[in-house]
Amino acid sequence: MMAATGALGSVLCVLTGASRGFGRTLAHLLCPRLLPGSTLLLVSRTEEALKGLAGELAHKYPGVRVRWEAADLGTSEGVSAAVRAAGELQVGAAQKLLIINNAGSIGDVSKMFVDFSDPKEVTDYMMFNVSSPLCLTASLLKTFPRRPDLQRVVVNVSSLAALQPFKSWALYCSGKAARDMIFRVLAEEEKDVRVLNYAPGPLDTDMHVVARTQTADQELRRFLMDRKEKGKMVDIQVSAKKMLDLLEADAYKSGDHIDFFD
Repeated sequence: MMAATGALGSVLCVLTGASRGFGRTLAHLLCPRLLPGSTLLLVSRTEEALKGLAGELAHKYPGVRVRWEAADLGTSEGVSAAVRAAGELQVGAAQKLLIINNAGSIGDVSKMFVDFSDPKEVTDYMMFNVSSPLCLTASLLKTFPRRPDLQRVVVNVSSLAALQPFKSWALYCSGKAARDMIFRVLAEEEKDVRVLNYAPGPLDTDMHVVARTQTADQELRRFLMDRKEKGKMVDIQVSAKKMLDLLEADAYKSGDHIDFFD
C-alpha cells in the first residue's frame, strides 16, 4: 500500500549519512510524505554527492525545501557545522522535528578483539559512531526546544549487532549497542520526544561489501557471502519504507529497538 502524500505533515528533518546507501534511499522516500513547505537538511561528508542528491530531490519534489551541509561528523567541527546549518533553518509552521541519525561506519573488521591495542583508533571510531549522534541530537533538541505545537522525533538507525555479538566486529557491535542505549536513555528523560531505534536488516550497501570481504572471522564471512549469493539480502527500498511507515503510524513504544524482521 502506498503512503499518503504528505502523511508525515509539515516537517523539519535532519538526515545524516544522506549521500548514499540507506540514507539516500530514505531521502527519496521521505520527500513525498512531507507537506509542501517542509524542509529536509541532508548531512554527509561528501559534498558532490550531496549536491547531486539535493538537485534530484528539489527537481522531483519542488514543494520541499532541500538543503545540504557537507560535514565530517567524526569531528567536533563537523558536528558544530551541522548544528549551525540546522539552526539557520526556520522551523516556522513545522508540526514535527525529525532527526534521523543514519551516519555510521563498520570499523576495521579485519581485526579480532585482541588486535585493538591503539586507543586512538577506538576513540576515533566511537567519536563518529557514538559521540557525534549523541552530541548532534542533544544540540538539535536544544536548538528546537519543546513547544506545544511541535512534535519532536528522533531515529537511530541501529542493527542486530546492537543486541548480538559477532566475532571480529568488536567496534561495530559495541558502537551500535552504545547508540541504542543512549537513545533509550533519551526516551526515559524526555517524555515528549518520540525515539525509535530501527534496525534495517542486512542491506546490500558498501558497508555490507566490507563486511563480507574483510571480516576476520571466516565462519561469519562465509555466512555473509552465502546470504548475498542466495539473494537473502533485504531490499533497501522495502526496509526504508517500513521505517517511514513506523514513523507515520506512531504506534511504537518510545525507545524501542525494532528490527525489519519484527
